Amino acid sequence: MVGYGYMGEIRRRVIERNPRIELVGIVDSNPGVREKIGDCRTFDSFETMIEEDVEIIFVCTPNFYSPQYCIDSLNRGKHVFCEKPPGRNIEDINNIIKAEKERNHGKLMFGFNHRFHPGVIRAKVVADSGRLGKIINIRGLYGKSGGVNFRDSWRNNRDISGGGILLDQGIHMLDLFRYFCGDFEFVKCFLSNVFWGFNVEDNAYVILQNREGQNAFFHSSATMWKHTFRIDITLENGYMIVEGLLSRTGSYGQERMIIGKRQFEDESDAIGNPAEEVTYFDRDLSWDLEVEEFVNCIVHDKPVTNSSSEDALKVMDMIAKAYKDADVPFYK
Repeated sequence: MVGYGYMGEIRRRVIERNPRIELVGIVDSNPGVREKIGDCRTFDSFETMIEEDVEIIFVCTPNFYSPQYCIDSLNRGKHVFCEKPPGRNIEDINNIIKAEKERNHGKLMFGFNHRFHPGVIRAKVVADSGRLGKIINIRGLYGKSGGVNFRDSWRNNRDISGGGILLDQGIHMLDLFRYFCGDFEFVKCFLSNVFWGFNVEDNAYVILQNREGQNAFFHSSATMWKHTFRIDITLENGYMIVEGLLSRTGSYGQERMIIGKRQFEDESDAIGNPAEEVTYFDRDLSWDLEVEEFVNCIVHDKPVTNSSSEDALKVMDMIAKAYKDADVPFYK
């Protein structure tokens, strides 16, 4: 594992729960972090670790560093699991894909774990079944409140992160939009940073449309004082809502999925207020499920088709279009 911050700690727990993989070392340049790691071998540099006989590299570093670690690992014949986003811009993911194609025996997967949340899994099954018809539109809301140390986070330093809340958190919502509807070719975006005053956005408002005529809208925010996750999917014969998000802190509330079926005057007296089916979820297995899928691809030599480099490229392309369309002064 390269990098042992917030995500590194999460990945370590997931790896140690998986009986088919073994954590043999952690790279972190901070001696204080290495001292706290405990009963696991540590390295102060990637170059020292990569010489060891390891098969998989988990890249859990800030966006500026991730692409080169991915490329170097692929060039050494390693399998790579990399956190989102896959770098700071579309050039970064293109460089990673180039290395992946040149060393095509290595598996590469990115950490879009929201695909593996129980509410999303259930919604995807219902959408794909066709029992509620085709998707008409999709809406998303994803926001957090920053925090005491938010101003000092590397995530708000454009030289390191490449972007603000859209790239950091909104990327998950865009990935889910693609997961349900496929590619969106047309992108309209408005950005602002009126509260935090970073040189990256603290709010992003994005409108999308694909060639099938499906529309999508979402708001990604670092000024949502109540942590919020919600995705609404309108279909021909009903609707689905996934809201709340199982997380380590529980700040996004209990995860649940709501299904409602379309009812007109000839079906119900409660016009516009159909009966709903509500399912609650209490276990977040998303981290474990995505790593298990990655391991399966390696063990059975199957191509990565979920959270692949192609998925990463497509979502980064949408983000690039959004930033270009916004055309705001603090990105010049």
